[in-house]
Amino acid sequence: MAMAPESAPRTEQAAVPEGDTVIDVRDLRMRYGVSDVLKGVDFQAVRGEVLVLLGPNGAGKTTTIEILEGFRMRSAGAVRVLDTDPAQGGEAWRARLGVVLQSWRDHGKWTVGELLEHFSLYYRPYSTPDRRRPRDVAELMDLVGLTGHARKRVKSLSGGQRRRLDVAVGIVGSPELLFLDEPTAGFDPEARRDFHDLVHRLSDLEDTTILLTTHDLDEAEKLADRIMILADGRIVANGTAADLARQVGGQTEVRWMRGGERFVHAEKDGTRFVRELFAQHGDEITDLEVRRSTLEDVYISMVRRHEDGGGPARSGDDR
Repeated sequence: MAMAPESAPRTEQAAVPEGDTVIDVRDLRMRYGVSDVLKGVDFQAVRGEVLVLLGPNGAGKTTTIEILEGFRMRSAGAVRVLDTDPAQGGEAWRARLGVVLQSWRDHGKWTVGELLEHFSLYYRPYSTPDRRRPRDVAELMDLVGLTGHARKRVKSLSGGQRRRLDVAVGIVGSPELLFLDEPTAGFDPEARRDFHDLVHRLSDLEDTTILLTTHDLDEAEKLADRIMILADGRIVANGTAADLARQVGGQTEVRWMRGGERFVHAEKDGTRFVRELFAQHGDEITDLEVRRSTLEDVYISMVRRHEDGGGPARSGDDR
């Protein structure tokens, strides 16, 4: 992908008017037979926001996404996506969505250019003065790093190139809302960094709302404006990575050497503790290490708290 050499950090978002709500989920429930998969899910997403949904296998992530996409009927609750109930969304509504699945069947004998042009044709009838137009195929291939591969057969692509094509298919219609399911599976580190830059561009420059699922917690922290953790059919945490760390009482671990002896101390206010440490011992301190709670620490704590019967954690900002 032709992008900046380093991924830009996420910036703080200004307050978004309530009218810019793109996803509104209230008391969403899903039952299969006698099994309750979703037990009252509530959340919102606003225009241009990158929202990451985390959760263990079986928590209900896929079911939630399929309901939002209009591919699965819910058992109860109210859902609005782009001001439409997904259960009643028509073709014009679907044309405003983009979906990148973990895998899908395609025509392996088609060339990359042919396939993208074919999908582009689907969106053209829904282009209006107030509706985004589908992307130019040549520009799209440059955007996802497939320039020079237009005449390659899909079946001849490498795994990483195939995944780039998946992303291209998902954004060919210039969607207002993009669903990404494990989007960087199979990417090498360079391709993953390029994809992160693309997500930043779509949300920051094109005002695309993105709902992403991943098992890569480092990726979630880099991309998310807000992170939700779904466990046992409920949202048990909702906020920025820093918000979630505060919710679990995240502590900073400080390690240092003094007089040849190793010391370890856990402290909520690590900055204050380090200042006091140097004020007291100064040059005697060596090999200082400061480790703050990671998203992995928070994730494990949140899920275990719920599984142990502690109940859902309160979110800082559910917008």
